[in-house]
Amino acid sequence: MSTWPRSAKIAFIGSHGIRKSTACFSFAACMQRGRINAEVAREVVRDNPLGFNEGATAQAQLWVLMTQVRQELEMSRKCDVLVTDRGIMDNFAYFIRAAGDPNPFGLRPFVARWSETYDLVVRLIPDLALNPDGIRSMDETFRVDIETILNQIIPELVLPDQLVVMPASQVTRRFDWWPLAENLAARVGGRLDII
Repeated sequence: MSTWPRSAKIAFIGSHGIRKSTACFSFAACMQRGRINAEVAREVVRDNPLGFNEGATAQAQLWVLMTQVRQELEMSRKCDVLVTDRGIMDNFAYFIRAAGDPNPFGLRPFVARWSETYDLVVRLIPDLALNPDGIRSMDETFRVDIETILNQIIPELVLPDQLVVMPASQVTRRFDWWPLAENLAARVGGRLDII
């Protein structure tokens, strides 16, 4: 039985290859040590049947945005804390790069409203070299393009008190996620109990 009055949602965002997935699973494990039912909503782009990376079309990125929202809707009902590997705002950055801005689908108002559904947003800043994994783009210019767009849109989409910024290199096995977990708990009036 949850000790929290409502469920919470935290997004780990940024360009590709910056340890977002590692951060998500580590943070979810921290929440679970605090006796909170936490689930990770994994990055959906790898399942995109329309393509991804720098060659993605506006339609391919639209698929990613809508699939992200659908996944969050489905999963948030099943846990106390939903930890998302990407949020709508970084997926929107990839969309803008593919579609241009203003974009052909007029998504900015929807993205702005959906961005309000996150209790916390953790932006990882790339201070690590890209590592080949056979999926992610190795084009550094592509990553810089996404970071540039994020720099432009994050102030519009995320309130300063919702945003936590940290270098990606801090995401290690030794990083202490507990203060972030306490921050999230305080936002929803919940508590954490160490197991």
